Amino acid sequence: AGSNPTSCSPIGENGQKKTNYARTAARSMASDVVPSMVSGLDYLRDPKLFKGMAFSLEERQTLGIHGLLPPRIKTLDEQAENCMRNLRRFQDPLNQYMYMVDLLDRNEKLFYKLLSENTMELMPIVYTPTVGLACQKFGLAFKRPQGLFITIHDKGHVYDVIKNWPESDVRAIVVTDGERILGLGDLGAQGMGIPVGKLALYTALAGIPPHQLLPVTLDVGTNRQELLDDIDYIGVRHKRVTGEAYDEFIDEFMEAVVRRYGQNCLIQFEDFGNHNAFRFLEKYRNKYCTFNDDIQGTASVAVAGVIAALTATNTKLKDHTFLFQGAGEASIGIANLIAMAMEKREGIPFEEALKHIWLKDSKGLIVAGRSSGGISEHKAPFAHEHAEMKELGDIVKELKPTVLIGAAAVPRVFTPEIIRDMASFNDKPVIFALSNPTSQAECTAEEAYIHSDGRAVFASGSPFPTFTGFGKTYEPGQGNNAYIFPGASLAVIAAGIHHISDSVFLSAAEGLADMVTEDDLAVGRLYPPLDNIREISVKIAKKVAEEAYQSGTASTYPEPEDKEAFIRATLYDYNYDKTSALPTLYQWPEEVQKPFH
Repeated sequence: AGSNPTSCSPIGENGQKKTNYARTAARSMASDVVPSMVSGLDYLRDPKLFKGMAFSLEERQTLGIHGLLPPRIKTLDEQAENCMRNLRRFQDPLNQYMYMVDLLDRNEKLFYKLLSENTMELMPIVYTPTVGLACQKFGLAFKRPQGLFITIHDKGHVYDVIKNWPESDVRAIVVTDGERILGLGDLGAQGMGIPVGKLALYTALAGIPPHQLLPVTLDVGTNRQELLDDIDYIGVRHKRVTGEAYDEFIDEFMEAVVRRYGQNCLIQFEDFGNHNAFRFLEKYRNKYCTFNDDIQGTASVAVAGVIAALTATNTKLKDHTFLFQGAGEASIGIANLIAMAMEKREGIPFEEALKHIWLKDSKGLIVAGRSSGGISEHKAPFAHEHAEMKELGDIVKELKPTVLIGAAAVPRVFTPEIIRDMASFNDKPVIFALSNPTSQAECTAEEAYIHSDGRAVFASGSPFPTFTGFGKTYEPGQGNNAYIFPGASLAVIAAGIHHISDSVFLSAAEGLADMVTEDDLAVGRLYPPLDNIREISVKIAKKVAEEAYQSGTASTYPEPEDKEAFIRATLYDYNYDKTSALPTLYQWPEEVQKPFH
């Protein structure tokens, strides 16, 4: 963003644009190794420099590491194939997760090659659903730091702690306080697995260089007694600090980030409690470069699925009645973005669009003047005139929704009866079970298909296997935020977007939905295959960047004529077969080297 070397790069003539982008990127993406500061052993110990057995004979002899590695010289592809065979020997997903973490700790580029080129197989291991289990076991399995822990007791010295992070060119931060990790609740400092996993996807899925990324956990305590009593718990051992002291701590963190890394450093809030997530988004969105993935990223990927479902059902948004099981940050974010989409795409006024959307929370259907209360300012726009109702099954029968969306981590709440009811008054009922991890899903893909006689248009937040029945094979789409946040963040960094509005996420949702093909819809998939996610991220980044320049919110100048080429030139390259660990050698003119006479 602001400090991005590409911000002042020459655009050049048409024939040289891409060359100049690539040349500039090569400078900015260089390893920045100072040969006089790095020993041969550093190339074996530093995961950023380590190439496994790919060091050439010349590199081994020159760096003084000859004999410290087995004599065979392997290519990067050979090493990757060996790693995948090793990984597949483990049956337990947590063991596979630990193998990947160990690989990241010793060979960074090999890790990202594996994750980038085996996304379908490995993303469920390094991210949802396995990362949830990894967070629960984080204290037991902790080996070495991969992010920055800042505690409430560092208040007044947050900037000093941030200065200890060894990288100075940080462009994006993912931060959590661990209060609401996935659907697992308060995990305190052990929520660090989420920022680490998220940022691994920034690099693997969008090509953002890993040295520009910083995972942060703000440890203010935990209210989960079993963690406070756990001998292996890694955080401060007391109840959560709240109120004024907590708010001042978050304020200090935001100010310290800007002081250290600049105003354009992207700060992604992740897995904060509902009561804080909305507050901080409203408080900081126009002051800092920030977004909340649980609210905006989830909304974007869900709305992309809804837009794709319109094609599958041959309908328009205004034809639908939406019912949400849950009224937390995810549900409200999705609901608001659906209303925005209805206004943008079909010209329905925003207030009118809200009338198509109903929410149910733990106290029942959200209606005007509800006697049990609990209607916050964020829920209020969806409190329509209606009799009070408690049970989801009764609400479904009464409202006859066409789209049922679950995002409240209430397992199996979409019962067979509810699914059958949805199928009874809809030819193609749209059912989204978005809660993570898999154990928290509102229903399985199999249940949705079986109880709707194979007519459900289904998507989920965690992966489900293919299902064969009713004369066809279904490949349910996973509405994972990973479709959105890497590409959107890539655009923010490349274009230097200061503030991130909801229109960015609506644009990203439309861009993602546009990539869903007829072949995808034919097998019941509302999202493009994850194995093409890197290209998807670049296309989303291009669309977001184009709209940012049109709206005047981009700050990287001069404006690139070919934005896709400009973005591609910044991407991280994990291939080290053609790069040498040795300094560049060159000759001087012979006459200037002659002895003095």
